[in-house]
Amino acid sequence: MSQHGKRYRAALEAIDRERAYSPLEAVRLLKDTDGAKFDETVEAHFRLGLNVRHADQQLRGTIMLPHGIGKAVRVAVFAEGEKAREAEEAGADVVGAADLATRIEEGFLDFDVAVATPDQMGVVGKLGRVLGPRGLMPNPKTGTVTFDVGKAVSDAKAGKLEYRTDRGGNVHLPIGKKSFEERALLENYATLVEEIVRAKPSAAKGRYIKQITLTTTMGPGIHVDSTKTRDIAEELGDSSAGPSEETATVSG
Repeated sequence: MSQHGKRYRAALEAIDRERAYSPLEAVRLLKDTDGAKFDETVEAHFRLGLNVRHADQQLRGTIMLPHGIGKAVRVAVFAEGEKAREAEEAGADVVGAADLATRIEEGFLDFDVAVATPDQMGVVGKLGRVLGPRGLMPNPKTGTVTFDVGKAVSDAKAGKLEYRTDRGGNVHLPIGKKSFEERALLENYATLVEEIVRAKPSAAKGRYIKQITLTTTMGPGIHVDSTKTRDIAEELGDSSAGPSEETATVSG
């Protein structure tokens, strides 16, 4: 029996697996493919030439995509007193301290981002085995351990994303929804590529970006030419003005 349904197989047949598409072509393929009945997330996957066993080759940071990712973000905040009120006023979905930690230990994980004031890290630290593997552990490097909880909550609600390499040296991030306009997806993609390039560890050796793949929640991956990362918006404008997808290129 096939492991994939008819829609997936049809989408796969439309893709040349040996070819690296331009960002514009890849986005159009994703949008034109008959997919799931729900609005699928468009994801970017980077295979990087990093040896993450070395601390100086690990990649971690945050990014704000210009068009967001089309998802309502639920934020949990560990804070007390005035900072708890600040978090609530900023739109936090759940606010607490030791009581929130107890709820999480009992299985509550209905949130996408966790923020904590520094004085709450003694409480939060005990949740490392629960929050850590899920990428939910507050971290000062990503701005989620801070006394400025209002800004942290607002940023998270606006779609601030955290990225980091996995054990294989890969980075996976959503760049929007399939229903997004081509330009929005392309500009989000370009912003993400620029950030990954900017954050390249100085200790990295050899080829840095080995492969970029775009895919949807239920669709096959499309390889993207990693050398075509500049002037993506111009490519979209030029293609709509006349040149075909084959002749519209991005410098880089």
